Amino acid sequence: MHALSAVWLTTLATTIVAAVGLCMLARRYPGRPTIVANCCLAIVLLGTSAAWIVTTASGRFSAATSLPFALCDVATLVAAVALVTRARVLVELTYFWGLAGTIQSLITPDLNVAFPRLEFFEYVLAHAGIVCAALVLVVGERIRPSPRAVPRVFVITLGYTAFVGLVDWVTGGNYMYLRQTPGNWTLLSVLGPWPWYMVSAAGVAIVLFTLLDLPFWQGRARVARLAEEGERTRPAGRLKREAELGGGVRAPLALPDGRVRDHAGADRELSPPDVGDPAELDELVAFPAAEGRASPSDHDAHIAVFEDGPRDIGRPT
Repeated sequence: MHALSAVWLTTLATTIVAAVGLCMLARRYPGRPTIVANCCLAIVLLGTSAAWIVTTASGRFSAATSLPFALCDVATLVAAVALVTRARVLVELTYFWGLAGTIQSLITPDLNVAFPRLEFFEYVLAHAGIVCAALVLVVGERIRPSPRAVPRVFVITLGYTAFVGLVDWVTGGNYMYLRQTPGNWTLLSVLGPWPWYMVSAAGVAIVLFTLLDLPFWQGRARVARLAEEGERTRPAGRLKREAELGGGVRAPLALPDGRVRDHAGADRELSPPDVGDPAELDELVAFPAAEGRASPSDHDAHIAVFEDGPRDIGRPT
């Protein structure tokens, strides 16, 4: 399939329209409509993978060409799960793999069948679906990559590449183009002869990952600056081990008359056995449960920080 053919240019235009539409939907209707759209896209990705398996199984099977070990094959499954679960590491993999790798397969397709063959739709739906998923999750739903996303995704990619290299050695295949470049022109074609183009590709991956992460640097710096300013303006000695309690201060639960709200929602006095003389109360601040351990039942759990350490004071009403 030629990258400049009318069919392929129409495919690219359709992919762009779909990605923009899904991102706008996620921005304007972040509730149920976005969840339904994400699930539908996940079903399309999973259905494409299933169709590829059926097509391969019904044809002539070869371990060198028929196994689902290409990076885009794995990215299809990762993107489908990320759309449903929104797990951060899966979102990061979808974003960086989709916009640094899969999008190249759309720009310079390695496709030997023409429209409207089934294999054509499998290729298009899988690759376009990954790119759409990456944009919807990060641009539409604003699930930002973490500060360590680039090295984490790069290490995972290297580990998977090493595994696929072993598969290529055993089967004699060329998954992920680790033994030779594709027959048609791609970015790998200008990165040198084998095996040096793999080293060059690793360098290109780092550059592309960094460029994709660049839009989030300013936001991270702003958050860090605000956190630092908050620490400077906070009265000395009032909060203890804030970061270990989950970070991010929430509204105080102390009532104006010195009482607090207990688990049942009732207001009670701070008794001397609890905190001593109320005048010695340093400050009462509520924190969310530690990240990664919260559940619907304890999402609103709060911890009060007193002069002598943290205590659980229940949930707000």
